[in-house]
Amino acid sequence: MEPRVSLVTLGVDDLARAKAFYAALGWEGQEVQETVFVQAGPLGIVLWSRAKLAEDSGIVDDGGGFGGMALAQNVRSRDEVDAIVAAAEAAGASVTRPPSETFYGGYAGVFRDPDGHVWEIAHNPGFTLAEDGALVLPDFG
Repeated sequence: MEPRVSLVTLGVDDLARAKAFYAALGWEGQEVQETVFVQAGPLGIVLWSRAKLAEDSGIVDDGGGFGGMALAQNVRSRDEVDAIVAAAEAAGASVTRPPSETFYGGYAGVFRDPDGHVWEIAHNPGFTLAEDGALVLPDFG
């Protein structure tokens, strides 16, 4: 496994407000299907509904156990997704969404580490991974 973070998804309550806030800081993003993607160096920052993020992660957002953020590692194959999620579970993670097909045409699984941090491991053929593992967001326009 290549240790790296590809995406940081921030669960937001008001997407328009969050998009305006980050744009005011110079973080211009592309909005696609109620989601904002920002290229931030070798990784992506994603603004997405907090409720949808919790649901997609297989987590109940009860206001206490979910911080509203998820880290993601994009990998080069479906087999890597399976292997990393299995290794995380063996190391003590709780799998909240077993690896499966995704709505965006990829393959991903989600787990929480022993401290409750949410990780998605994903193979997304629409996102390019450079040789060094840097994520390159597509032009959604």
